[in-house]
Amino acid sequence: MGKRKLSTKGTIAIVIPLVVVFGIIIALGFCLAKKKARKFRGVPVGSGEDFATLESLQYDLVTLQTATNNFSEENKLGEGGFGGVYKGILTNGQVVAVKRLSKGSGQGDKEFKNEVLFVAKLQHRNLARLLGFCLDGEEKLLVYEYVANKSLDHFLFDSPNQEQFDWQRRYKIIGGIARGMLYLHQDSRVKVIHRDLKASNVLLDASMNPKVSDFGMARIFGIEQSQENTNRVVGTYGYMAPEYAMHGQFSDKSDVYSFGVVVLEIISGKKNTSFQESGYADDLLSYAWKLWRDGKPLEFVDPIIKDSCSSNEVLRCMLLGLLCVQDDMDDRPTMATALLMLDTHSVTPPMPKEPAYFVRSAREPDILLTDIASDQFTSKSANFSVNDISVTEVHPR
Repeated sequence: MGKRKLSTKGTIAIVIPLVVVFGIIIALGFCLAKKKARKFRGVPVGSGEDFATLESLQYDLVTLQTATNNFSEENKLGEGGFGGVYKGILTNGQVVAVKRLSKGSGQGDKEFKNEVLFVAKLQHRNLARLLGFCLDGEEKLLVYEYVANKSLDHFLFDSPNQEQFDWQRRYKIIGGIARGMLYLHQDSRVKVIHRDLKASNVLLDASMNPKVSDFGMARIFGIEQSQENTNRVVGTYGYMAPEYAMHGQFSDKSDVYSFGVVVLEIISGKKNTSFQESGYADDLLSYAWKLWRDGKPLEFVDPIIKDSCSSNEVLRCMLLGLLCVQDDMDDRPTMATALLMLDTHSVTPPMPKEPAYFVRSAREPDILLTDIASDQFTSKSANFSVNDISVTEVHPR
């Protein structure tokens, strides 16, 4: 009897530590699994969406290599700030655009995760749709819907394409970009600040509908959040709002500024970052402002469309562009108001002041900005008015 009791006690003494050890191992394994998942979705997107929900979007590297003929030059659609974009044909016949992030690009794991985790949730006809991704060693790939007509800059600034780019198409594109940006700022499940809107990041489909793309620099805002600051200012000369370029402060109004620059480029057919108009203005924004101030706004219009465009629509868009690039962010309209200006013919707009202006010693398009000196003009009252154009600030219900 004593031996049996001793045996039972000995068994308990052995089993309990083993149970504890196994429990610790299981707990550690669970914690490591959660830590690994958090490592991938570590970008503060505020959505709470687990990476597991994106597993169905993952592509195999071999599949994408086969689809793009191993990322051949013949399949290359273009080169962006973070790498090349290639046309691919999947085994089911679907045509896709594969963005291959360069190993030496400024976009690292953080930006890649950022783009994957929330762009997949964005669904709007004026946004480029993310179909999936591939993360394999040093290879980071994004798979987008294929857009037939490349990007807006190919039609605006490349001579062979300008002839087919009439005003009606340009006006339609301005409205489409505005709707896409309004969706990001107000109508999507989360408020998204793009931070890198420019002509080369607007794709055009077969029907010339614009699709805002490239969300690697985008940020998600909280419901009550209006602005944020960053020490790492990344963007493109000529498109960044002054408060972002100089102080790292960005908001929906910094996107509005970029939108205004794109609008003025579409009207004039001139690129802001390589503008040359000796003797009159040093940059595109100043050029637009001076012509508006001097009562000669139609001289700003691209000569290719000057004889066939609607002067009222052009003037409305030029006024909108100038209001969007105001130095003070509070003087810029919201995207809701911008769209109202485009869709409404009976509004009373405020007159624009002189826009922000930056002294640039170099004209490289994609840069990391740390310190930029600003040379802002003093504000003056515009002496040109448009009788049938007006706007009032609207607030979403």
